[in-house]
Amino acid sequence: MDWHQLWKITSTPDNIPIVAMLFLVPFFMWLGLKQARRNDDLIEELEGDPQLAKTHHRKTEPWRPGWARELHVWPYLVRVEFLAAVIVTVILFVWSITLDAPLEEPANPNLTMNPSKAPWYFLGLQEMLVYFDPWIAGVVMPSLIMVGLMVFPYVDSNPLGNGYYTWKQRKFALGMFGIGWITWILLIIIGTFIRGPGWIWFWPGQTWDHNAVVFDKNRDLHELLGITSAPLKFIFGMMVVGLFFVLCGLLLHWLMTRNDFEKKLLERTSLLQYMTFQFFAITVLFALPAKLILRLAFNIKYVWVTPWFNI
Repeated sequence: MDWHQLWKITSTPDNIPIVAMLFLVPFFMWLGLKQARRNDDLIEELEGDPQLAKTHHRKTEPWRPGWARELHVWPYLVRVEFLAAVIVTVILFVWSITLDAPLEEPANPNLTMNPSKAPWYFLGLQEMLVYFDPWIAGVVMPSLIMVGLMVFPYVDSNPLGNGYYTWKQRKFALGMFGIGWITWILLIIIGTFIRGPGWIWFWPGQTWDHNAVVFDKNRDLHELLGITSAPLKFIFGMMVVGLFFVLCGLLLHWLMTRNDFEKKLLERTSLLQYMTFQFFAITVLFALPAKLILRLAFNIKYVWVTPWFNI
């Protein structure tokens, strides 16, 4: 899109949260990692005692023997929460007064918007429709994401990092969460600024042309090998998906056994916990980015084609 279109899109009330997110997400990620690094340095100074670092006040000098190991909720935590609530309330008041709600005229079945886009918080789901069957993108993948987020705390055997920021004690967990988080934000950004009329891909700088027609040569993976038999398509796709899960599982296992700290965690993890984590981690954190790359870079629509579902 050109600069005029870019300003018109970014200035609409419905897209202002996305523009703010482009700045707020990197800032708070940097802030959290900065505090995590300070806590990690403090833990090393305290000879590896995370309990002292957990209760250490961030504005004090490095811990000295004889200092209180606990901080009361009042006034330290309540004061910060109260100030945060006041600031957020003021921002919402100013926002509601200065910006109109993104409401439009009643729906007209004879006049459909182009592009017709969901609210910004659903744009990730709408973009997923490009890469998966509708029922997989709209039902299966969101369900796996929600169930996976609920399951992860129960299969996590790491007792450290609860209640305080840390990087060294949570490298693997933070890394996996970061992949999923950044992927979801990327889908929202693509749906907002890249997808134009007809849900066509327009690079930044290209003008959104409502008369543009793009004929993408979408191919299934089995077509590259000339497989035409339905049973062979099923078997080939199943083998590819199975190999993908095996390779990703080996990669995750290697990442989790690179140091002695992670190895000790695996010793405390049951086989059921480990396999549950592997399944949700691969499905949510690796399958979606892999499918996105295959579709955008190689125009591969489906990997596994069956009479019941397509992946």
